[in-house]
Amino acid sequence: MNILIADDEQGIREVIKEYCKIEGYQTYEAENGLEVLDIVNKYRIDFIVLDIMMPKLDGLSAYKELKNSKNIPTLILSARGEEYDKLSSFDLGVDDYLTKPFSPKELIARIKAITKRATKQTEEFIYKDLKVDFLGHTIYIKNKEIKVTPKEFEILTYLIQNQNIAISREQLLSAIWGYDFFGDDRTVDTHIKMLRGNLKDYRDLILTIRKTGYKFELPKDEKE
Repeated sequence: MNILIADDEQGIREVIKEYCKIEGYQTYEAENGLEVLDIVNKYRIDFIVLDIMMPKLDGLSAYKELKNSKNIPTLILSARGEEYDKLSSFDLGVDDYLTKPFSPKELIARIKAITKRATKQTEEFIYKDLKVDFLGHTIYIKNKEIKVTPKEFEILTYLIQNQNIAISREQLLSAIWGYDFFGDDRTVDTHIKMLRGNLKDYRDLILTIRKTGYKFELPKDEKE
């Protein structure tokens, strides 16, 4: 799991990072709200630990911006413990609120609890007779398993989790292959082509966005 630790105090980021490392989590760090937006747009982030009072762009403003296009489980970690701050945060849709000073062990426990709830809500994607089992890493069409490569499954999962959002080839390379991958855009195009072939009648759910990349989108008359 990829966790973004956003706090302008380096010491706090280091403590959280060490506890996350014990749990096997990959961590990214941001010291202001603008960095939060930049990192989320570049990498696949599964959870955010977010301070409110940060320079350049405060945490809640950054969260509001993120909510326009993404739904990432978020825990506010702040020195501001007033009821107003907590209620305002929950009204925006954050998942939890923990005040400083805090117990790193309690923070990890809360992260686990939130991600467990979020996972239950997103264990699978179903559209007509297409089913994507995220936990089982399996795709079914008409109850028949469709064989895809691990990278194809990761691409499909990433596109579904960012449904209706245009994802650049660079974003896919960073999220699926890693920021240090030395391939080029053709790697993404090749895997998308193979994935579409395997999806058969559902290939058109993956749209090509000219000069940008790709987007997973249901037909307009099928959207909720």
